[in-house]
Amino acid sequence: MNKMLVVMLGSIVALGAMIWMLQSDSRRKKTPESAEPLLFFCAASNRAVMEKIVSDYKEEFGREIDLQYGGSQTLLSQLEVTGAGDLYLPADDSYLNTAKEMNLISEVLPIAKMEVVVAVRKGNPKSIQKYEDLLREDVKLVQANPDATAVGKVTRQMLKESGQWDAIDKSTTAYRTTVTEAANDLLVGAADAAIVYDAVLHTYPDLEFVKLPEFSAGTSQVALGVTQQSKQPSAALHFARYVTARDRGLANYAKHGFQVETGDVWSETPELNLFAGSMLRPAIEETVKQFEKREGVRVNTVYNGCGILVAQMKAGQVPDAYFACDTEFMEQVPDLFPEPTDVSQNELVIIVKKGNPHEIAGLRDLTKDGLRVGIGHEKQCAMGWVTQNTFREGGVQQEVMENVTVQTPTGDMLVNQMQAGSLDAAVVYLSNTAGSGDFLDAVRIQGLDCSVATQPYAITPDSPNALTASRLFQQICSTDSQDSFMAEGFRWKLDTESSAEND
Repeated sequence: MNKMLVVMLGSIVALGAMIWMLQSDSRRKKTPESAEPLLFFCAASNRAVMEKIVSDYKEEFGREIDLQYGGSQTLLSQLEVTGAGDLYLPADDSYLNTAKEMNLISEVLPIAKMEVVVAVRKGNPKSIQKYEDLLREDVKLVQANPDATAVGKVTRQMLKESGQWDAIDKSTTAYRTTVTEAANDLLVGAADAAIVYDAVLHTYPDLEFVKLPEFSAGTSQVALGVTQQSKQPSAALHFARYVTARDRGLANYAKHGFQVETGDVWSETPELNLFAGSMLRPAIEETVKQFEKREGVRVNTVYNGCGILVAQMKAGQVPDAYFACDTEFMEQVPDLFPEPTDVSQNELVIIVKKGNPHEIAGLRDLTKDGLRVGIGHEKQCAMGWVTQNTFREGGVQQEVMENVTVQTPTGDMLVNQMQAGSLDAAVVYLSNTAGSGDFLDAVRIQGLDCSVATQPYAITPDSPNALTASRLFQQICSTDSQDSFMAEGFRWKLDTESSAEND
């Protein structure tokens, strides 16, 4: 009996150890790429909500986050001086704009909004109802330092514009290092009023706030930046996506009184579906791969003729984002993509065999007897649609179509057929000719604006991954990506200002 008991106990212990190992292995698989803690510089105004989010994240993924709190400007200085840090969250996104100009920040993910208000003790014992009450001699007013904190900076800028800063500056009893220190002064009776963000008071049940019209312009956008110098960007972005997910971090932000943005639905490894015209592939393929690697996401890219892609979308296959070969094929799905942005342009050219043996100089020469001409299919791709418009505008449509022996959904197919010798000429995009200079010449089509196609990018509003798709667009707008477009024969259309906003 004793031996049987020992055997049974041993089996139970072994089974328990096996279960523990399996759970540990499962936990390790959940943990992002590295076990090193992420260094996170976070504004003091977000401390209460961020500690809850970090606790939830650690419980779910086992990842340590090293949080350092302070004023937004102070943290920015630390980021610059130390050259360390993976994440930076100031209380106002103007600091992130500055950090981007300093090449300290790569990605910016929006979170929420806060409003500048006047905090008072419960019941408002000093009866502060208007701006002038803050200037009374019997009111001790504290503020956060405008040279170190976001709320102080926003307040000073706002009141300077209205001409009211000097008066309130003179009436301020003390300036504190952080907004929470200002609130604490009020809590312990060292002040009668404090200028703070509304969301800060969520953890101060003995305080309340008064909204004054003079402070109505004081709204700050809270956003999270992933640093340029991060040695583990995929892990940093994993956490950043968690913070900004509508069903993870943003839910906590809403509970803490913030006015939250619309975030993505949480997924440990999001899958982004992108439809793109075939001719865009050489220009964006490497950018998409780099985006996948840095973000730790999967981009399912479908390249095809835009007519085919539109047919798929109308049949119910709606991607998160669509990069069309021409505006015509974006305009066919306006309900799915209401706000496209024009990114680049590509012109039609006539390709001929090296040396141009048939002496083709323009559209009219495509009507020569016996010439074998290839074009894009009008209903299957933007290239075919633009080609037909160009033929019509050039007054040669009927005559050229008599020589057309093949219509394809992509320009690459026509280039291949030219190389194989089955065509004498073809009308394709200039980008299709990249790398084929050894056996083809390109003849430009002169004097017809309709021969230029414009490529728009859009994100469907219903996408659960709209922010991720937006960050992909930012990468497509980057300087390196622009270079790729131009190397492939495209023109860059997106203006410099728009590119800077999206970069």
